[in-house]
Amino acid sequence: MPELSFTGPGCTTLPPTACLVLRGALAVRTAAAQALHIPIPEQPCRALEQAGRAALWLGPDERLLLLSRAESLDAIDALEAALHGLPHAVVDVSQRQIALAVSGALAVPLLNAGCPLDLDPLVFPVGACTRTLLAKAEIVLWRRQDEEFQLQVWRSLAAYVAQFLSEAVRDLATVA
Repeated sequence: MPELSFTGPGCTTLPPTACLVLRGALAVRTAAAQALHIPIPEQPCRALEQAGRAALWLGPDERLLLLSRAESLDAIDALEAALHGLPHAVVDVSQRQIALAVSGALAVPLLNAGCPLDLDPLVFPVGACTRTLLAKAEIVLWRRQDEEFQLQVWRSLAAYVAQFLSEAVRDLATVA
């Protein structure tokens, strides 16, 4: 399946990554963190990253793990071995979604054109992540830096989101 490629002012498609949904209790998350050598957040709506891997808190027993596509099969094998005997779920959703980066001085107004969240850094600081809406599309939004956000978008909605962001960029340009 061809990758969607969107590049516009302040918005680009990120390289494909492996996306694993991990579900389970604290013992599962602890074992997974050890198996993958990454910290897994326990604080709600926070993301942690280390050595090119990231874990995002999506719910009390749900984390989204992001890693390189090249290591996804090894990561799944390592997780299954580490989690043997523990009630858990590991689901590879890599083909379901793509990632977009929104960055620059207009990142917040661009996202707020269709996202209802208060993206003020005091409310949604660096490291914050959550499921939310952008226009009518569900996304996972992660603030990686002050003016840099990563969006995980379902592949079936990616063209819609890219078109929405293109129009929002154009609208912001007419206001500025």
